[in-house]
Amino acid sequence: MAFLWFKRWLNKLFGKKKSVRLGFYGPPNAGKTTLANKISKDWTGTEIGKVSEVPHETRVVQKKEKVIVRVGNKKIEMDLLDMPGIATKVDFEEFVDDYKMSEEEAKQRAKEATGGIIEAIKWLENVDIAIVVFDASLDPYTQTNITIIGNFEARKIPIILVANKMDLKNANVERIKNAFPQHDVLAISAKDGTNIDKLYKIIAKYA
Repeated sequence: MAFLWFKRWLNKLFGKKKSVRLGFYGPPNAGKTTLANKISKDWTGTEIGKVSEVPHETRVVQKKEKVIVRVGNKKIEMDLLDMPGIATKVDFEEFVDDYKMSEEEAKQRAKEATGGIIEAIKWLENVDIAIVVFDASLDPYTQTNITIIGNFEARKIPIILVANKMDLKNANVERIKNAFPQHDVLAISAKDGTNIDKLYKIIAKYA
């Protein structure tokens, strides 16, 4: 046992540094995939996944591995992990009533979304840095957001809070800062690319 511990310590000290696993967490439609796509496109020229106005478009963990990001003189190799949106409840009737899906299609989407939430939670243990994405036009103080942040705090995993959709007129970053005063909040627009360079600098501090 002691030998195995020593071997792991040597590998950590002298071995090749692994990719930093950057997880994108938050409720559905906060803009996680838009942000992941922006970062991926900036450094690889390709996107990770499809974006939709319909909640729970992302229902499995989407990955883009070995993305090389350069911040100043620092080079970071990252695995981007775009997580399904986390919600306390997935109601198939919402897809029927609000998005005019058939009942069969809505039930299937709800089932897949529930599975995606479970998968995203399981990945908590495998993330090196978490970006928690808020829709800055909505009330941030929800059970979902409290639970996500609390889980990362308990595991002592670095958290970066981003107030996304600052391009919207009713966006309000101060509400997020007041809801979670223990963390700094960066106001961004993943759609327009606002403050993404600042986000890279923050990621570099933790990587």
